[in-house]
Amino acid sequence: MASEKSSTVDLLHHGAYVRFLYVRIAASIALQVQAVAVGWLMYELTRSPFQLGLVGLVQFIPSIGLFLATGHAADRYDRRTMVFMAQVFEALAVTVLAFATATGRLTPHLLLAMAFCVGTGRAFEQPSLQTALPNIVPASVLPRAIAGSTSAAQIAIVAGPALGGLLIALSPTLVFATCAVLWLSAGIVMRGIVMERRLAPREPVDLKRLFSGLVFIGQHKVVLGAILLDLFAVLLGNATALLPIFVRDIFMSGPLSFGALRAAPAAGALVTALVLTRWPIAHRVGHIMFLAVAIFGTGTILLALSPTLPFAMGAMFIVGASDTMSVVIRQSLLLLHTPDQMRGRVFAVGSMFTGTSNQLGDFRAGAAAAAFGTIPAVLIGGCCTIAVVLASTRIFRELYQADRFEPATGKS
Repeated sequence: MASEKSSTVDLLHHGAYVRFLYVRIAASIALQVQAVAVGWLMYELTRSPFQLGLVGLVQFIPSIGLFLATGHAADRYDRRTMVFMAQVFEALAVTVLAFATATGRLTPHLLLAMAFCVGTGRAFEQPSLQTALPNIVPASVLPRAIAGSTSAAQIAIVAGPALGGLLIALSPTLVFATCAVLWLSAGIVMRGIVMERRLAPREPVDLKRLFSGLVFIGQHKVVLGAILLDLFAVLLGNATALLPIFVRDIFMSGPLSFGALRAAPAAGALVTALVLTRWPIAHRVGHIMFLAVAIFGTGTILLALSPTLPFAMGAMFIVGASDTMSVVIRQSLLLLHTPDQMRGRVFAVGSMFTGTSNQLGDFRAGAAAAAFGTIPAVLIGGCCTIAVVLASTRIFRELYQADRFEPATGKS
């Protein structure tokens, strides 16, 4: 107990780690505020669900198109510099939007172009930022440092949408100016962090090593099933892009309500993370994951049928809580079913699929709403998610029958 307390105190007094926490929190808040503002203003300008979906699509394109380059950059160059350059680029993009709103020149095309720029910056920022922590803190406190960093980012994700709604109500220009300050300050702080130690030289990234991770996933049904089940749930059931329509046209409310609705799933995610920290899942992990995805689909259906804003917030709370449970199980299965020497490549491939499903899900939701209407599109998405769960119990039977996170016989 004494050594544990000592580790905590040392970490809290570790200047570089505290500065890293600021970078994580500031960047997370800026991203959430920017997403709320762009979605709200896009619908205000166009009243088009399809245009809302396009916001997700243009942010998906750099994530998938630059996948090889971003991973290579994170492994080959100073990660502080990569994060700094990416966050300055993101700050410049929202500065353009701040100037456009202040001068009355904001257009849907400019919103899409700058969303693409933010997506490009984020594609380079995330691999370098997420892998920088082992360079910053001693190995003895790394697990605790990762837990603290993750919790801080999750709190920022809860607070960001609410702050975005408040700032939109005050001034759209102020929204983007705030994002620019947060990203720029985060980049400057990141650039000045002193590295505790350097990691050992890594093997150069090439196509053969990259695609060996893809081959591994294809050969291990538990890992493949966990990735695809999570991917299709978010792809089909994600209704985040349509929340401006619910707030403006269905509940007849304003930006503050929009920020609260956007924060509801993050609040559910935070509560679930805390519960799983106290009472971790030990048995029947496959059944629980399928149940979590089914609850995710049910929450989406409840959103479609919501008669009031508080009911919709409850539905989105359920969506965020169940999605987090699914993600925790998926990441644990990936970690424990993958040999140590393969984890980097397998996680890179897994992130390529699951990390971009939100943006593609936004586009799918917008296109479906344009074709069928908002409520039918969300209802169809939730029903399709549940249908995928039912079908996957047969397709990925190994995953469904998994009792523990560890493979029973050393293989998946």
